[in-house]
Amino acid sequence: MSGPSFAERLQAGDLLIADGATGTNYQQMGLGIGVAPEEWVDAHPERVLGLHRAFIDAGAQIILTDTFGGTPIRLRETSFAGNARDLNRRAAGLAHQAASSGTDVLVAGSMGPTGVLMEPLGDLTHAAATDAFAEQAEGLAEGGADLLLLETFFALDEVLAAIEGIRRVTDLPLAVSFSFDQGTRTMMGLSPTRMVEAIAPLDVAAVGANCGRSLDDMEKVLAELAATQSRIPLWIKPNAGLPRMDGEVVRYDTTPQMMASSITRFIEAGARVVGGCCGTAPDHLKAIAAAARAARKTPVG
Repeated sequence: MSGPSFAERLQAGDLLIADGATGTNYQQMGLGIGVAPEEWVDAHPERVLGLHRAFIDAGAQIILTDTFGGTPIRLRETSFAGNARDLNRRAAGLAHQAASSGTDVLVAGSMGPTGVLMEPLGDLTHAAATDAFAEQAEGLAEGGADLLLLETFFALDEVLAAIEGIRRVTDLPLAVSFSFDQGTRTMMGLSPTRMVEAIAPLDVAAVGANCGRSLDDMEKVLAELAATQSRIPLWIKPNAGLPRMDGEVVRYDTTPQMMASSITRFIEAGARVVGGCCGTAPDHLKAIAAAARAARKTPVG
């Protein structure tokens, strides 16, 4: 990325288009059930590059690295066990390689939950979580990520540990996105308002929501986020509906046109970064990008 940074673009009032899904698109490309998407960084880097480039061609200005499960904790059962930093460095390098084919495309280092509950509900200590996210962030920064994204979180304590670990090793811009998969609450009962209250003082570049149950639910979540009037730019990446099984293939029934219509409303409600999560294919992203381009004709506040 040779142009303005993520933070600079948001400060300038830009409306940015993030990419679509990683794992669900890999499944359509042949990823086996139960195989971690991160395995493809080593096994099929050309497919990783191919999806990045497909999203860029569809209009993405931000692409996410193939590192959602890239903490050393989550990688224990993969071929990258003990090599989390290397996995994240290599994945960021692939995304950076793909981004070089676009115009000022930003690479966001994707960082998902560890998959382990923190004390006292589980065995994960604050110190262990902090160290895990620090190791992941270091690899992403070394690989050339332009920003970091904590996404699909549901527990506030894990995000706070993640932010602490990230800030230990890098000052890259940071976006934080929760999954409100219980309507307007996360599975741990966290509300959008409480999330913003806790995250806003921590010098993050954007906050928001991804995944979730439906476009209608996401609209309600966005309304609550906007009502906090925190002035922090809002990052919104909804699913393309809920998954259903068609034989052994996972299908999502939300059409590109349905996604585009919702994205238009999200932008009108104050979203500053828009894209798609599970089920969002390049065709969906192309429709989202067209909706965002149309919305740019009206200044985004």
